[in-house]
Amino acid sequence: MSTPTDAGPGYGYGYPGPVAAYGPPPSTLPQQPPPPGLPPAPVPGPAAAPTGRGSRRGLWWGVAGALVASAVWAAAVITVPGLVSSGAKAPSLSGYHLVDDLCATARLNRFTQLYPAQSGTPYHYSTRHSALDDMYCSEYLKKSSGESEYSSLYLEAQLHKVTDPRPEFAAQRSSLQQRRYTITEVPNLGDEAYIGYLDDPSSTDRTWHYLTQVLYVRDGGLTYYLSWSGSYQAGKTNPPDQDTIRQALLMDSRDVLKSIGGT
Repeated sequence: MSTPTDAGPGYGYGYPGPVAAYGPPPSTLPQQPPPPGLPPAPVPGPAAAPTGRGSRRGLWWGVAGALVASAVWAAAVITVPGLVSSGAKAPSLSGYHLVDDLCATARLNRFTQLYPAQSGTPYHYSTRHSALDDMYCSEYLKKSSGESEYSSLYLEAQLHKVTDPRPEFAAQRSSLQQRRYTITEVPNLGDEAYIGYLDDPSSTDRTWHYLTQVLYVRDGGLTYYLSWSGSYQAGKTNPPDQDTIRQALLMDSRDVLKSIGGT
Protein backbone atom coordinates (compact mmCIF):
# COMPACT_ATOMS: atom_id res chain seq x y z
CA MET A 1 0.00 0.00 0.00
CA SER A 2 1.29 3.42 -0.91
CA THR A 3 1.84 6.05 1.75
CA PRO A 4 0.65 9.56 0.84
CA THR A 5 3.42 12.02 0.19
CA ASP A 6 3.57 15.34 1.98
CA ALA A 7 1.85 18.15 0.18
CA GLY A 8 3.73 21.05 -1.18
CA PRO A 9 2.96 24.76 -1.18
CA GLY A 10 -0.39 26.11 -2.30
CA TYR A 11 -0.86 27.93 -5.60
CA GLY A 12 -2.37 31.36 -5.94
CA TYR A 13 -4.42 33.39 -3.52
CA GLY A 14 -6.50 31.21 -1.25
CA TYR A 15 -7.22 28.34 -3.61
CA PRO A 16 -6.05 24.74 -3.62
CA GLY A 17 -2.58 24.33 -5.05
CA PRO A 18 -0.24 21.67 -6.29
CA VAL A 19 0.87 19.04 -3.82
CA ALA A 20 4.10 17.08 -4.09
CA ALA A 21 5.39 17.41 -7.67
CA TYR A 22 2.85 18.92 -10.04
CA GLY A 23 1.53 16.51 -12.62
CA PRO A 24 -1.61 14.78 -13.82
CA PRO A 25 -2.71 11.55 -12.16
CA PRO A 26 -1.79 8.21 -13.77
CA SER A 27 -3.34 7.21 -17.06
CA THR A 28 -5.99 5.18 -15.21
CA LEU A 29 -7.45 8.46 -13.86
CA PRO A 30 -9.00 11.46 -15.62
CA GLN A 31 -6.29 13.68 -17.06
CA GLN A 32 -6.23 17.22 -15.68
CA PRO A 33 -4.67 19.94 -17.83
CA PRO A 34 -1.83 21.92 -16.25
CA PRO A 35 -2.61 25.44 -15.05
CA PRO A 36 -2.12 28.13 -17.70
CA GLY A 37 1.45 29.30 -17.74
CA LEU A 38 2.91 26.03 -16.44
CA PRO A 39 4.62 23.47 -18.66
CA PRO A 40 2.87 20.12 -19.16
CA ALA A 41 3.81 17.55 -16.56
CA PRO A 42 5.62 14.36 -17.54
CA VAL A 43 3.40 11.39 -18.32
CA PRO A 44 3.42 8.88 -15.44
CA GLY A 45 4.76 5.38 -15.93
CA PRO A 46 2.75 2.17 -16.36
CA ALA A 47 -0.06 1.44 -13.95
CA ALA A 48 0.76 -0.53 -10.83
CA ALA A 49 0.13 -4.25 -10.49
CA PRO A 50 -3.38 -5.25 -9.31
CA THR A 51 -2.22 -5.68 -5.70
CA GLY A 52 -3.04 -2.48 -3.86
CA ARG A 53 -4.39 -0.88 -7.01
CA GLY A 54 -7.49 0.43 -5.30
CA SER A 55 -5.41 2.22 -2.71
CA ARG A 56 -3.27 3.79 -5.39
CA ARG A 57 -6.38 4.99 -7.19
CA GLY A 58 -7.62 6.63 -4.01
CA LEU A 59 -4.25 8.16 -3.24
CA TRP A 60 -3.65 9.57 -6.71
CA TRP A 61 -7.12 11.04 -6.86
CA GLY A 62 -6.54 12.59 -3.44
CA VAL A 63 -3.55 14.35 -4.94
CA ALA A 64 -5.55 15.22 -8.05
CA GLY A 65 -8.29 16.64 -5.86
CA ALA A 66 -5.97 19.33 -4.63
CA LEU A 67 -4.94 20.11 -8.20
CA VAL A 68 -8.51 20.61 -9.38
CA ALA A 69 -8.60 24.33 -8.58
CA SER A 70 -4.91 25.05 -9.01
CA ALA A 71 -5.54 26.83 -12.33
CA VAL A 72 -8.04 29.21 -10.80
CA TRP A 73 -5.83 32.21 -10.17
CA ALA A 74 -4.11 32.03 -13.55
CA ALA A 75 -7.44 31.53 -15.31
CA ALA A 76 -8.98 34.37 -13.32
CA VAL A 77 -6.28 36.76 -14.44
CA ILE A 78 -7.03 35.83 -18.06
CA THR A 79 -10.83 35.87 -17.87
CA VAL A 80 -11.43 38.88 -15.59
CA PRO A 81 -9.90 42.10 -16.96
CA GLY A 82 -8.31 44.38 -14.39
CA LEU A 83 -8.30 41.73 -11.67
CA VAL A 84 -4.69 42.15 -10.63
CA SER A 85 -4.51 45.91 -11.00
CA SER A 86 -7.78 46.82 -9.27
CA GLY A 87 -5.82 48.36 -6.40
CA ALA A 88 -8.71 48.24 -3.91
CA LYS A 89 -7.66 48.08 -0.28
CA ALA A 90 -8.25 44.84 1.59
CA PRO A 91 -11.20 44.72 3.99
CA SER A 92 -10.57 44.32 7.72
CA LEU A 93 -9.35 40.94 8.98
CA SER A 94 -11.74 41.29 11.93
CA GLY A 95 -9.69 39.27 14.40
CA TYR A 96 -8.44 36.51 12.08
CA HIS A 97 -4.80 35.70 12.74
CA LEU A 98 -2.06 33.38 11.54
CA VAL A 99 -1.39 30.11 13.38
CA ASP A 100 1.85 28.17 13.02
CA ASP A 101 0.26 24.72 12.61
CA LEU A 102 -3.15 24.74 10.96
CA CYS A 103 -3.36 20.94 11.17
CA ALA A 104 -3.08 21.10 14.96
CA THR A 105 -5.49 24.02 15.24
CA ALA A 106 -8.06 22.64 12.78
CA ARG A 107 -9.29 19.50 14.51
CA LEU A 108 -11.79 18.58 11.75
CA ASN A 109 -13.82 16.63 14.27
CA ARG A 110 -16.67 15.68 11.92
CA PHE A 111 -14.37 14.34 9.21
CA THR A 112 -12.34 12.35 11.70
CA GLN A 113 -15.58 10.76 12.88
CA LEU A 114 -16.37 9.75 9.31
CA TYR A 115 -12.78 8.67 8.60
CA PRO A 116 -11.15 7.78 11.93
CA ALA A 117 -8.01 6.12 10.55
CA GLN A 118 -5.22 8.47 9.53
CA SER A 119 -2.76 7.54 6.81
CA GLY A 120 0.65 9.14 6.95
CA THR A 121 1.50 12.36 8.75
CA PRO A 122 -0.49 15.58 8.18
CA TYR A 123 1.44 18.22 6.29
CA HIS A 124 1.29 21.90 7.15
CA TYR A 125 3.03 25.21 6.57
CA SER A 126 2.53 28.84 7.50
CA THR A 127 4.13 31.85 5.85
CA ARG A 128 4.21 35.50 6.88
CA HIS A 129 4.38 38.56 4.66
CA SER A 130 3.45 42.21 5.00
CA ALA A 131 0.88 41.74 2.22
CA LEU A 132 -0.36 38.18 2.79
CA ASP A 133 -0.23 35.56 5.55
CA ASP A 134 -0.88 31.98 4.50
CA MET A 135 -1.61 28.77 6.42
CA TYR A 136 -2.14 25.34 4.89
CA CYS A 137 -2.86 21.77 5.96
CA SER A 138 -3.40 18.46 4.18
CA GLU A 139 -4.43 15.09 5.61
CA TYR A 140 -5.23 11.62 4.25
CA LEU A 141 -7.92 9.66 6.07
CA LYS A 142 -9.57 6.24 5.79
CA LYS A 143 -12.62 4.62 7.35
CA SER A 144 -10.44 1.93 8.91
CA SER A 145 -6.81 0.88 8.96
CA GLY A 146 -7.62 -1.95 6.55
CA GLU A 147 -9.48 0.27 4.10
CA SER A 148 -7.94 0.46 0.63
CA GLU A 149 -9.40 3.84 -0.39
CA TYR A 150 -8.16 7.19 0.90
CA SER A 151 -10.10 10.38 1.35
CA SER A 152 -8.03 13.53 1.08
CA LEU A 153 -8.56 16.81 2.92
CA TYR A 154 -6.90 20.08 2.00
CA LEU A 155 -7.51 23.36 3.76
CA GLU A 156 -5.97 26.78 3.45
CA ALA A 157 -6.64 30.17 4.99
CA GLN A 158 -5.09 33.36 3.70
CA LEU A 159 -5.11 36.80 5.27
CA HIS A 160 -5.07 39.55 2.65
CA LYS A 161 -3.60 42.66 4.26
CA VAL A 162 -3.12 44.92 1.23
CA THR A 163 -5.26 43.85 -1.74
CA ASP A 164 -9.03 43.34 -1.76
CA PRO A 165 -9.66 39.61 -2.43
CA ARG A 166 -13.26 40.06 -3.61
CA PRO A 167 -12.61 40.29 -7.38
CA GLU A 168 -10.46 37.15 -7.47
CA PHE A 169 -12.90 35.30 -5.20
CA ALA A 170 -15.66 36.01 -7.73
CA ALA A 171 -13.38 35.01 -10.61
CA GLN A 172 -12.51 31.74 -8.89
CA ARG A 173 -16.19 30.83 -8.66
CA SER A 174 -16.63 31.53 -12.36
CA SER A 175 -13.65 29.32 -13.14
CA LEU A 176 -15.16 26.39 -11.22
CA GLN A 177 -18.45 26.82 -13.07
CA GLN A 178 -16.57 26.68 -16.36
CA ARG A 179 -15.04 23.41 -15.18
CA ARG A 180 -18.57 22.04 -14.68
CA TYR A 181 -18.66 22.16 -10.91
CA THR A 182 -22.14 22.39 -9.41
CA ILE A 183 -22.18 25.52 -7.24
CA THR A 184 -24.43 25.87 -4.19
CA GLU A 185 -24.68 29.02 -2.09
CA VAL A 186 -23.98 28.76 1.63
CA PRO A 187 -25.87 31.35 3.71
CA ASN A 188 -24.73 32.79 7.04
CA LEU A 189 -21.07 31.94 6.67
CA GLY A 190 -18.64 34.82 6.36
CA ASP A 191 -19.43 37.55 3.85
CA GLU A 192 -19.88 35.04 1.05
CA ALA A 193 -19.53 31.29 0.78
CA TYR A 194 -20.42 28.44 -1.55
CA ILE A 195 -19.74 24.75 -2.12
CA GLY A 196 -18.50 23.33 -5.41
CA TYR A 197 -19.18 19.68 -6.31
CA LEU A 198 -17.74 17.61 -9.15
CA ASP A 199 -18.31 13.96 -10.11
CA ASP A 200 -15.66 13.16 -12.71
CA PRO A 201 -15.80 9.65 -14.24
CA SER A 202 -12.54 8.17 -15.49
CA SER A 203 -12.02 8.53 -19.22
CA THR A 204 -10.54 5.02 -19.41
CA ASP A 205 -12.79 3.13 -16.98
CA ARG A 206 -16.20 4.73 -16.65
CA THR A 207 -17.05 2.68 -13.57
CA TRP A 208 -14.57 4.75 -11.57
CA HIS A 209 -15.86 8.08 -10.29
CA TYR A 210 -13.63 10.72 -8.71
CA LEU A 211 -15.46 13.14 -6.45
CA THR A 212 -14.56 16.56 -5.14
CA GLN A 213 -16.49 18.80 -2.75
CA VAL A 214 -14.94 22.07 -1.72
CA LEU A 215 -16.21 24.89 0.48
CA TYR A 216 -14.98 28.42 -0.24
CA VAL A 217 -15.44 31.27 2.22
CA ARG A 218 -14.55 34.95 2.13
CA ASP A 219 -14.90 36.91 5.35
CA GLY A 220 -13.51 40.44 5.13
CA GLY A 221 -9.87 40.08 4.12
CA LEU A 222 -9.79 36.34 4.81
CA THR A 223 -10.19 33.71 2.10
CA TYR A 224 -10.53 30.06 3.03
CA TYR A 225 -11.25 26.69 1.50
CA LEU A 226 -11.72 23.14 2.78
CA SER A 227 -11.61 20.51 0.05
CA TRP A 228 -12.55 16.82 0.28
CA SER A 229 -11.82 14.28 -2.46
CA GLY A 230 -12.62 10.59 -2.71
CA SER A 231 -13.55 7.91 -5.23
CA TYR A 232 -15.75 4.88 -5.78
CA GLN A 233 -16.25 2.16 -8.37
CA ALA A 234 -19.82 1.74 -9.60
CA GLY A 235 -21.15 -1.76 -8.97
CA LYS A 236 -18.40 -2.57 -6.47
CA THR A 237 -18.34 0.19 -3.87
CA ASN A 238 -20.93 2.68 -2.67
CA PRO A 239 -20.45 6.37 -3.40
CA PRO A 240 -19.88 8.60 -0.38
CA ASP A 241 -23.06 10.42 0.60
CA GLN A 242 -22.89 13.92 -0.86
CA ASP A 243 -24.95 15.56 1.89
CA THR A 244 -22.89 13.92 4.65
CA ILE A 245 -19.70 15.35 3.15
CA ARG A 246 -21.34 18.74 2.71
CA GLN A 247 -22.37 18.86 6.36
CA ALA A 248 -18.87 17.86 7.45
CA LEU A 249 -17.38 20.66 5.33
CA LEU A 250 -19.70 23.18 6.96
CA MET A 251 -19.39 21.95 10.55
CA ASP A 252 -15.62 21.63 10.52
CA SER A 253 -15.08 24.91 8.66
CA ARG A 254 -17.12 26.87 11.19
CA ASP A 255 -14.88 25.41 13.92
CA VAL A 256 -11.70 26.14 11.98
CA LEU A 257 -12.67 29.75 11.36
CA LYS A 258 -13.45 30.24 15.05
CA SER A 259 -10.10 28.71 15.98
CA ILE A 260 -8.21 31.32 13.93
CA GLY A 261 -10.13 34.27 15.32
CA GLY A 262 -13.49 34.30 13.59
CA THR A 263 -16.79 34.77 15.40
